[in-house]
Amino acid sequence: MKKKSDIIIQSIHRKRGNGDDEYAKPFLKWAGGKSQLLLEFAERLPAGLEQGSITRYVEPFVGGGAMFFYIAQLFPLKESVICDINPELILTWQTIKYDVESLIQLLTDLQITYDSLDQNKRMDLFYQVRDSLNKEQKKFDYNTYHKETIRRASQLIFLNRTCFNGLFRLNSKGEFNVPFGKYKNPTIVNEKNLRKVSALLSNTTIIQGDFNQCLQYAGPGAFIYIDPPYRPLNQTSKFTGYSQEGFFEKDQIRLSDFFTDAHKTGAQIMLSNSDPKNEDPSDHFFDDIYRDYTIERVQAKRMINSDAEKRGSINELIIRNYQ
Repeated sequence: MKKKSDIIIQSIHRKRGNGDDEYAKPFLKWAGGKSQLLLEFAERLPAGLEQGSITRYVEPFVGGGAMFFYIAQLFPLKESVICDINPELILTWQTIKYDVESLIQLLTDLQITYDSLDQNKRMDLFYQVRDSLNKEQKKFDYNTYHKETIRRASQLIFLNRTCFNGLFRLNSKGEFNVPFGKYKNPTIVNEKNLRKVSALLSNTTIIQGDFNQCLQYAGPGAFIYIDPPYRPLNQTSKFTGYSQEGFFEKDQIRLSDFFTDAHKTGAQIMLSNSDPKNEDPSDHFFDDIYRDYTIERVQAKRMINSDAEKRGSINELIIRNYQ
């Protein structure tokens, strides 16, 4: 008989489901998502999750949420806290929590329209939606949840499901700038999964902002998983389109301070990042700033490099403050 943890991982790995999966899975395609590393993480989770002494899960960089879906559906948590600085991403999570049926209706309308068009008209629709999203970006009120939030969330999911490589990338103006992806039959709306996600979010606090806002949720009963934008291995692999502000080396150092501050509260913490030694064996950046903690190197596949020959297995770091 398969273990529940294995079933959840298989469900999350499924790229396109028919909505019949038992478990909720990520509703966005997300560059840097952690589905492929879940088995590595599963072997290193703190025992308190299964024993019940850890009752709160905290994720300061939730992104597409693969780890959140895994943890929240496997262990008897009382609450979860997910956070991200990206306002577009967070309004989508909020919409699924509060207005999933309205969101499903808008996505269904987009699916029907998209499916009825030929490839050229599909591309026209994509750029119409993208232009509309970007035009409204500067004046959009991200601080208040309102009717237009639902429409914007539907546009974001639509673009994510139909854009090139399922990337979420913003330019320096904060505009979504990923081009059209020529998929034959993209799944724009998965009703059953969205409803499962909404139910899972019922005991989840959703925060838009800097990762430091999560420090207030640290403590002896908390497990914190940190998946920041990775430090680039080299200039050609640099990917800072995660948010308009980017995420740089000074932010990685600031994050290590957050790690230590959370450690002092008694929280158990796991962090993942790129391993600079893949490119430069003398680069001890993470070994230095996390020298007081357990650092392991595991293999993972990189699939978002524009050069297909440079995709493949490399080492990534898993850093913990517990054994």
